[in-house]
Amino acid sequence: MPTTTREISEILNRNDTSEKISLLSTLTKIADSNIIKQIISALDDKEIRVRGEAFSSLFLNNSDISEVLISSLTDESKNIRGFSALILANRGNVNSINSLIDLTKDTSGMVRSCAFGALGHLKAKQAKKEIHDGIFDDKIEVKKSAAFALYLIEEKLSELERIELEKQDDDDFEKILKWWTGRDLNP
Repeated sequence: MPTTTREISEILNRNDTSEKISLLSTLTKIADSNIIKQIISALDDKEIRVRGEAFSSLFLNNSDISEVLISSLTDESKNIRGFSALILANRGNVNSINSLIDLTKDTSGMVRSCAFGALGHLKAKQAKKEIHDGIFDDKIEVKKSAAFALYLIEEKLSELERIELEKQDDDDFEKILKWWTGRDLNP
């Protein structure tokens, strides 16, 4: 098994998907920040299976890698920014909340959606203003993430937010609105 940053980098930069996946599956106990950065770079691989294995490797890593993951939230790749947000949330890294709040204004709808999802998962009540604002995003997937995040942090919908969600012709919004009604969180 390769152990140096150089060896790992060489494998991750080859076109051999199987070799990349095999390598990434063995890197769940790595603490070296340079190697963690190499794994994070695989979140932007052209092959979805490699991205998935990189995600799993980072998620399952028990080392304190949150600082490296948080720094990746400013990467130029939208895949790296978005997937890093989800990994941080799934790892329960509440120290990433302020950086995730910054991502709610990202130029990429996918990244904004991931940021709202991460904030909801972390029950980040301190992000309630940004999450409320996400209801009015131009992208429907971002609206869904923001709406579900509001539900997760047990925030009430304003009348304008309810109207915005109701005018979306989408079953997901109907489900989310029913959840609120069931928990009596409506104003």
